[in-house]
Amino acid sequence: MRKGLLPAIITLVTLVILGRLFYLQVIDDSFEKKSENNAIKIVYEYPERGYIYDRNGKLIVANQPSYDIMVIPREVKNIDTLELCHLLDITIDDFNRILNKAKVYSPRLPSIFLPQLNKVEYAAFQEKIRKFEGFYIQKRALRDYQVNAAANVFGYIAQVNDKIIKENPYYKSGDLIGMQGVEKTYEDVLRGVKGVKYRQRDKFNKDIGSYKNGIYDTTAVQGKDITISLDIDLQKYGEELMVNKRGGIVALEPSTGEILALVTAPNYDPALLVGRQRSRNYTKLWNDTIGMPLYDRGLLAEYPPGSPFKILTALIGLQENVVDERTTFMCNHGFFYGKGAFMKCHDSGAIDLHRAIYKSCNTYFANTFKLVVDKHGAKEGVNTWANHLKSFGLGQFMGYDLPAGRKGHIPTSDYYDRWYPSGGWRSTTVISNSIGQGEVLMTPIQLANMMATVANRGHYYTPHIIKKIENQEIDKKFTTKHQTTVDPIHFEPIVAGLADVYNVGTARSLKTPDIQMAGKTGTVENFTKINGKRVQLTDHSVFVAFAPVDNPKIAIAVFVENGYWGSRYAGPIATLMVEKYLRGSRDSIKRKDLEKRMLNASLQFEYDKPVSNQPFVINR
Repeated sequence: MRKGLLPAIITLVTLVILGRLFYLQVIDDSFEKKSENNAIKIVYEYPERGYIYDRNGKLIVANQPSYDIMVIPREVKNIDTLELCHLLDITIDDFNRILNKAKVYSPRLPSIFLPQLNKVEYAAFQEKIRKFEGFYIQKRALRDYQVNAAANVFGYIAQVNDKIIKENPYYKSGDLIGMQGVEKTYEDVLRGVKGVKYRQRDKFNKDIGSYKNGIYDTTAVQGKDITISLDIDLQKYGEELMVNKRGGIVALEPSTGEILALVTAPNYDPALLVGRQRSRNYTKLWNDTIGMPLYDRGLLAEYPPGSPFKILTALIGLQENVVDERTTFMCNHGFFYGKGAFMKCHDSGAIDLHRAIYKSCNTYFANTFKLVVDKHGAKEGVNTWANHLKSFGLGQFMGYDLPAGRKGHIPTSDYYDRWYPSGGWRSTTVISNSIGQGEVLMTPIQLANMMATVANRGHYYTPHIIKKIENQEIDKKFTTKHQTTVDPIHFEPIVAGLADVYNVGTARSLKTPDIQMAGKTGTVENFTKINGKRVQLTDHSVFVAFAPVDNPKIAIAVFVENGYWGSRYAGPIATLMVEKYLRGSRDSIKRKDLEKRMLNASLQFEYDKPVSNQPFVINR
């Protein structure tokens, strides 16, 4: 045994050494590349990003030239540092910090030394660049926004970080990449393909021409143009209406699921995130933790939906055959559902489905919800109710093509079992869900999609921002119809009630000549914590609508934080948005009284109340 051990060890070590030599000489070409890098310089040619157009063919995002000063640390020799710093308006400390960072990345590879010079700065440096060995200028393209709206939709472009470089070898230090919005989702389409040129250098590090006559060189390919579904004029109008207010607006085309407007308020000018001030401006926006302009309320804010949720309660009641159009419930300004438990209502008398919708009777929908749940027993009943809601796209990510999103919340029996581990919960325990309070949460885009589904009488298409990609088809999931679990026949009585919301109901003051709209007002309780205590703030204003009633062209949801009640702020804004879209121009709007009031209105004093200690308005 001992005689064979030594030869075995020698054989094993020999095999390991031979294997390593084979790997280094045959498989691993890193040393060859490093050797070549001494004689060959790789120069990248950056393509223009694809242009972005709105649904009507208007150019909304183009490009502008930008110039980055690049540095290859090991080639920086014998330069006048003071002159360079003076020329670029930086300090010696800045110079050392940037150069040291570049060395950490790679002494041999180029890094950005100073990004995004304007034309004047570029011309001044170009004139003296020969004096600064190791530095050169890289031309790139930055975004040039043709509008000062829709920043939340566009997103922005920024330099890649180390994590992105490690995850995707396409990107090198200093490259730009889409961040947020359309720029992020369609990065692979918009960015194009970089061109690569190999330049040969002599022993004095001088450029002596292309390597092997350029047989390995490639030409940059410009990014593809895209058309998004946004109506930029409608988007701008919505942002104007939401000045000095907080909330979100989402408008969809029911027949396609295309997003017509996606407004978040407050917002910002997309041009702020372009150029050398981008980082500073982004920090300011990020640090605004009160207004949160970087927070897309249309996609991310989860609110109790309030009375618009009654539409779904009614549809589920009809589908579950616990009510029909003739069913009535007696309302005495509210609904008793337990000892000392009373849900207030503004209506009274014998209420049928039609009146319940246009008058927004809490009693009717509380009874309907109770019958649905009790029909199957509490646990199975809540799950049946939840499954119907999920078929509308609620309680889950909707699959739209923007990177931000939240699921909202649709509670199930498991959720209530965790809250009530000893059991004992029943339909009346969770009765607030019937009117969109309780534990239900929805985002504005989910509310808009709900109305698009009602407008379509029972089906919807996944909301999406893309309309067309140059020489490429869009994802088929955006043209796939989603059918709800509620039969189409049950939608007609609901639509009739929603139309009368404008004619004789809670939004009758918002009726617009020549346009038949269907809508629903909502007033949502609003709570927060101040100094550790749960405090009820001024109610939110919510409104959903679609129009025309027959062959609808637009469905919309408007949520205005601290907006008192549905017809006070959200209702007028939704009505004006619908009218603007259907009439085609702002000049054609007939409800100028509503427009003037909304453009001049401000809720800033409401948002200041946690600091000013003024009382909040409670509408209950």
